[in-house]
Amino acid sequence: MGTYLAKILDWHYRRAALETRPLDRLIAKAVECPPTRPFRSALADRDRLAVISEIKRRSPSKGYLNADLDPALLAKQYEAGGAACLSVLTDHEFFGGSAADLQAAREACSLPVLRKDFTVSAHDVVDARIMGADCVLLIASALQSCALGDLHALATELGLDVLVEIHDEEELEVALEADATVIGVNQRDLITFEVDHERALRVGGSIPDGIVKVAESGVRHGADARALQEAGFDAVLVGETLVTSSDPTRAIVELIG
Repeated sequence: MGTYLAKILDWHYRRAALETRPLDRLIAKAVECPPTRPFRSALADRDRLAVISEIKRRSPSKGYLNADLDPALLAKQYEAGGAACLSVLTDHEFFGGSAADLQAAREACSLPVLRKDFTVSAHDVVDARIMGADCVLLIASALQSCALGDLHALATELGLDVLVEIHDEEELEVALEADATVIGVNQRDLITFEVDHERALRVGGSIPDGIVKVAESGVRHGADARALQEAGFDAVLVGETLVTSSDPTRAIVELIG
């Protein structure tokens, strides 16, 4: 049996291999899109911990978390609680998301929005810009170092911010070579999908000053968030805790402290 990551990446790379749309035409369309909202600045220009609140219907390991969520309503609740940014899953095959979820969430609030997906091609980056995302996710473990650098450069040229996700110091070096300015340490092992609550604390200390540091996954409550803030993180990306909460607005207030 393959791992979660292997299955997900195999699906996305196979889909990318079948792509026939002319990239130059898509880029021309993306360039004409309205300006993006400043994702990186929303995390960096704060005097308190920033929360990136996620809209996610399900996960490969746990199944449905909130299948019938209303992305617009959830976006408004997150904004009311003081969230700095949104993260919206657009992967449908494994997470039940869509571009429509992202667009509905973004239209309902003023927050910058990350397209949370497995970005493996230039078409994926351009699609993120066209669908209305303000930031795109690049996962170091899903890409060759040269591809990461190329996709990061393309996203920047199109006006997107980029969150580069890493898991260890080796991937950190790859992110730095790609000129990443926002780096997320994912505490979820993408092979097993298990969470290591100490991973961000271990790896975060190696991220240079001047880079916006984001801790991803495994943030359960205010105590977790404050420990990460004390360790030097600028932001936390929180999904399951919020989408399963009976009061998402209050949950964000408690995370921020």
